[in-house]
Amino acid sequence: MKSIPHVPICDDCIIKGHSIFKDLTPDQLDSVHFGKGCSLYKRGNIIYHEGHRINGFYCVQAGIIKIYKTGIDGKEQIIRFAKTGDIIGFRSVLSKELACTTAKVIEDSVLCFIPSENLFQLVKENAAFSMQLMQLTCRELGEANNFITDIAQKTVRERLAEILLILMDTFGLDEDKVLRISLTREEMANMVGTATESVIRLLSEFKMDNLIDLHGRKISLIDLPSLRKIANM
Repeated sequence: MKSIPHVPICDDCIIKGHSIFKDLTPDQLDSVHFGKGCSLYKRGNIIYHEGHRINGFYCVQAGIIKIYKTGIDGKEQIIRFAKTGDIIGFRSVLSKELACTTAKVIEDSVLCFIPSENLFQLVKENAAFSMQLMQLTCRELGEANNFITDIAQKTVRERLAEILLILMDTFGLDEDKVLRISLTREEMANMVGTATESVIRLLSEFKMDNLIDLHGRKISLIDLPSLRKIANM
């Protein structure tokens, strides 16, 4: 972690226009700006650990963060990814509980840390902000419920197809239909909830069936209708 010399100004930040911060008043934005601290995190850095207390939440100004839980055997289960404009850690702050997940950088990131007292002040003062925060919480809980259902009812092949489509919806494809996020096979397996060897085998099968193409860690999605059919989405 390294503090950055030029802290992004909240009122000028492009994130403000499409995030929960868009309904803040100028004075509230100033309060957030002057109370926050922004740092550069390199790939592999841990933002916060599961089971630790965090005294504020983070806004992702740039980069990609993976949010995961750790099983009894030490295996990661990736819950979701956070990208530019997302906030992380806020639910543990609101509930005043220990962090229920770990946040780790997978692409060099700039994060702004906003102390918990600022969050509570905004919740009390701004009804629109509170509603946005509540809706965000509900969406995350809905995604968690869908994940639990998929783990229980879908095959590994179906879940892998669904994960590829979710990554496309989240990060998009470039002009060559390549996912704009590069994950290790282990990270893919941690999203699907299976062994790394199973993901490697299934990706090879998808390639043989002309559903995808592989370029090292990069994955091209070639046949989207067939992937959606496999995923039962």
